[in-house]
Amino acid sequence: MSEKLRVGILGATGMVGQRFISLLENHPWFEVVTVAASPRSAGKTYEEAVGGRWKMDTPMPEAVKKLVVMNVNDVEHVASTVDFVFSAVDMSKEEIKAIEEAYAKTETPVVSNNSAHRWTPDVPMVVPEINPEHFDVIEFQKKRLGTTRGFVAVKPNCSIQSYAPALAAWKEFEPYEAVVTTYQAISGAGKTFKDWPEMVENIIPYIGGEEEKSEQEPLRIFGKIENGVIVKAEEPTITCQCVRVPVLNGHTAAVFVKFRKHPTKEQLIEKLVNFKGLPQELELPSAPKQFIQYLEEDNRPQVHADVNYENGMGISIGRLREDKVYDYKFIGLSHNTVRGAAGGAVLCAETLKAKGYITKK
Repeated sequence: MSEKLRVGILGATGMVGQRFISLLENHPWFEVVTVAASPRSAGKTYEEAVGGRWKMDTPMPEAVKKLVVMNVNDVEHVASTVDFVFSAVDMSKEEIKAIEEAYAKTETPVVSNNSAHRWTPDVPMVVPEINPEHFDVIEFQKKRLGTTRGFVAVKPNCSIQSYAPALAAWKEFEPYEAVVTTYQAISGAGKTFKDWPEMVENIIPYIGGEEEKSEQEPLRIFGKIENGVIVKAEEPTITCQCVRVPVLNGHTAAVFVKFRKHPTKEQLIEKLVNFKGLPQELELPSAPKQFIQYLEEDNRPQVHADVNYENGMGISIGRLREDKVYDYKFIGLSHNTVRGAAGGAVLCAETLKAKGYITKK
């Protein structure tokens, strides 16, 4: 019997589900033993269910090809085979909320990539380097759900990863206002250029719901637990525009920031490159050694050169300079389906295991 924790992937055939499968291949702590998807995929092998829709750069891992896809709605059956699950289901928000709580109530921890539970007051939404203490709210959630080990935890929106870590690194200088424009890759919509030919040489200046998420979710991450719920921070005030651009992977952000205290450029860079968190202290398997890199060249960060920094789990910042209207401006870049989606969720699960929240059943 393997010492690894048994993992199920809910929504395993979609793009984020595929990213989970590829990231978990040869993981030292976790082993994918169960794949679940919609009823139309159930009963087929994973290889048959995905067919020609495998969207990763690397081949489908041999270990999952012959796994028979379970019906994601058969909650008790799926839950009986695993120690915990990653959720990447493609359903309505209400359906996602219901099914994730149903899994939690079978005493199966759920680490979700979905947005449905990001504002549920007792569900932690975590970037492990920034706010791992929010996992403490799980004890209150378990009381509400009536569980002893089952709970839901989520990771935040992919677009905020390219700038929220910088604001967190600069906390002592009190950033209080930010103007952000994100330039978001098509994989954020679960697409490739083959699926979405109209994105070639095109820009779409609208991504449904994304601007509100980009403005509000950092405040929840910077918030604190009070009376068993997470209360969002008041600052910084963020205003955002989100633009879809013809890039496969990598969300870029152009950011202007005002500070109450007046740091020098050198101080800001020093805070970025020395910013560490619990994943680095614990040397978790997916943790980047260096969370944020600062690039001095005028033409960096670039998607082609920098999106895979630290296996896609690191953040790249560049072009930090003083501004005439705001105090400083900079460019950030993160990998939206690794750090921003499945990889961020895997790091959350590693942190939860390290903190004793995820154990063998």
